[in-house]
Amino acid sequence: MAYFDNAATTFPKPEEVYSYMDQFYRECGASAGRGHYSLSQSTAKMVAETRGLIQDLLHCPAKQVVFTPSATIALNIVLQGIISTGVSNIYISPFEHNAVTRTLHHFEKQKKIAVHQLSVSASLSFDLERIRYQFDETKPDLVVVSHASNVCGLIAPVEEIFTLAKKHSAITVVDMAQTAGLVDCNIGSSVFDFAIFAGHKTLYGPTGISGFVMSPDIKLPAILFGGTGYESANQDMPESIPERYEMGTQNTSGLAGLNAALRWNKNITIDAIWNKEQEHRKRLLDLLSEYWFIKIVGNNPTQKYVGIVSCLIEGISSDSAASIFDRCGISVRTGLHCAPLAHQFFGTYPAGTVRFSVGYFTTDEDFTQLQEALNYIEDNL
Repeated sequence: MAYFDNAATTFPKPEEVYSYMDQFYRECGASAGRGHYSLSQSTAKMVAETRGLIQDLLHCPAKQVVFTPSATIALNIVLQGIISTGVSNIYISPFEHNAVTRTLHHFEKQKKIAVHQLSVSASLSFDLERIRYQFDETKPDLVVVSHASNVCGLIAPVEEIFTLAKKHSAITVVDMAQTAGLVDCNIGSSVFDFAIFAGHKTLYGPTGISGFVMSPDIKLPAILFGGTGYESANQDMPESIPERYEMGTQNTSGLAGLNAALRWNKNITIDAIWNKEQEHRKRLLDLLSEYWFIKIVGNNPTQKYVGIVSCLIEGISSDSAASIFDRCGISVRTGLHCAPLAHQFFGTYPAGTVRFSVGYFTTDEDFTQLQEALNYIEDNL
């Protein structure tokens, strides 16, 4: 099977991830923070080390790291917590995931917030001058931007957008599900209040472990409640971070995998991972461009992209294309990719697109198999 669905979950993982998860769970599979015995303390040490590796990767040693089971839960904790403080005007990009848009839609229906879209030109350029005017016209309380679109891979100029937002004292949230570990970003900058990461995507860790980085200056209300192994007599959630947002037993096996993935990233270097993915993206674009029946969506050579390419296939719906590629041994994602606003922007709503996404471990054999599948489609159109 040729794997071109790395935007959903990178696969395969570094060998270090598999081996360390197995070793850790066999030798040290206790809960962190739930006991004073050696196994629990060893687990707690690994968890603390993983927080430090996230801080190193994102250049934010002074910010707090909170682990969650998924980036969607991380976004809900952050967005619902911020909304509960009484913010009203929220700006998003046209490329946000449903983890953002469904959460905001829920509160917008209750007339608690108003959601505005940041201005993006037809050439896929974030119009910073227009955005400045938007902010002046309607003051932003919260700005949420996906660092890279999961539909076309476009990288947003988040630091520039957030710099404008901070002139109005807005809270800022960057969704790095498609970029953490791949696109170097200084989250330690004061323009970033929250950064969301997904362990199973460009961090090359396992599923079931994600989280967010937050500025310690922001007091975010708790929206989920439960045991923390800390201040157990207190029926309010602890004020200390990360305990305030990490209720329940942690996914220690997943954290071990993330720990190994972060150490692998540090050894390989984020620049090497970026360069490898860019090589694979160029090869993918070159291959797809050879076929007359493929129309690439949302690609402008003047912009920066992660390794995601969406396309339309003439005469074949995206749903039908999924079955064809599967029969040819190709793993791709089709449809709306949980990002309907992006498809409305590109004019591909409601059918969606065929999305190919490469990663560090995409192989020559993957490309050969994809070419054979495309030749089969061409012969049968």
